[in-house]
Amino acid sequence: MSRNSKQYDLEERTFIFAKEVIDLVDDVSKSLVNLEIGKQLVRAAGSVGANHIEANESLSKKDFIMRIKICRKESKESRYWLNLLKYRDGMDGRRDALIQEATELMKIFGAILEKSK
Repeated sequence: MSRNSKQYDLEERTFIFAKEVIDLVDDVSKSLVNLEIGKQLVRAAGSVGANHIEANESLSKKDFIMRIKICRKESKESRYWLNLLKYRDGMDGRRDALIQEATELMKIFGAILEKSK
């Protein structure tokens, strides 16, 4: 598998993560608390993929490392907001799967950082 193919897979994976987060936030009750948490969650989840794209287009190794650090940070933040989200009955599986995906993305970006040093 070429490097570009691996980049595409992670780019697609982060896109799907952000999309599934948006779908989840769309389905939760529209309480004042959930609206605020939802805004933060959608921003963090979308930022993971956006910064990954920026990392792949970076102009220097230093810039690449910074963008990957941001990806890892935004993955952690997404997990935090997912844990705070008040969801309707029956949404546990979706939320838990997204928490797992955020955790896996965090680990992937951590591994990329280690290999980049």
